[in-house]
Amino acid sequence: MGKRLSFIGSVLLVTSFFILLGSFSALAAQSSSDVAVDDSTKEALRREIVGSAQVGQLQKSYTIGYGDILSVSVYGEGNMAATGSGQAASPLTGSPVAVGAAIGGQGRSMAEGIEVHMDGTVSLLHLGEVRVVGMTTKQLADYLKKLYSSVFADPILTVTLVQSNSRRYTVMGKVTHPGIFHLDYPVTVVQAVARSGGFTEWANHEVSVIRQGDGMAASNNKSDDNRVIKFDYDDFLKGRNVGKNVYIQADDVIIVH
Repeated sequence: MGKRLSFIGSVLLVTSFFILLGSFSALAAQSSSDVAVDDSTKEALRREIVGSAQVGQLQKSYTIGYGDILSVSVYGEGNMAATGSGQAASPLTGSPVAVGAAIGGQGRSMAEGIEVHMDGTVSLLHLGEVRVVGMTTKQLADYLKKLYSSVFADPILTVTLVQSNSRRYTVMGKVTHPGIFHLDYPVTVVQAVARSGGFTEWANHEVSVIRQGDGMAASNNKSDDNRVIKFDYDDFLKGRNVGKNVYIQADDVIIVH
């Protein structure tokens, strides 16, 4: 009985971890002129403390996309959401299999904030519709500071990505739960297959990743665009072609054979 309770406790602990991990998608930035320490100073001090080692997988700067949920605030003035409540509208896409699929099939709820509309704009107090798609949070904070300078005296802007809804990838083929998944954090091919419930009994464990390029940001590495990456799971388990377990990018289509 004790072993059974211990097993159940472990499962609940792992499940809670993934639920929390899925919620940590916030990315915030202040306008450059509102930050007391510049990026070069931060990096110099970081290297002084930890050396040149990189932590985790390096990612391209996140660019705001359609359906993302943002928070925009001015210090001393509060939330700049035009709706007042800051409650996001309904999702832009029906009910795709999302983060919850790997932990019981529950759908993804929309966070509160300012939703990026299908035309790439957000609705803000005093400014109306402002186009934001394609900007980083830092660029948007700099942009809005200039716009709000006509309304407030020397405003201090903070822009936060509350929920990422625009970056997704698709899993198709012989997996338990094929569908569309949100890319909230770095995910490898193996993790993507596991997240979709794993292989079915008819799968031959070969995977093709169709890379169409990140639709929200221009790639500096053209070799990453419009190509197919082949991955053999059995080879991976034997320690061969480990480098093929690449990180998934936005708009990737994963086909499990």
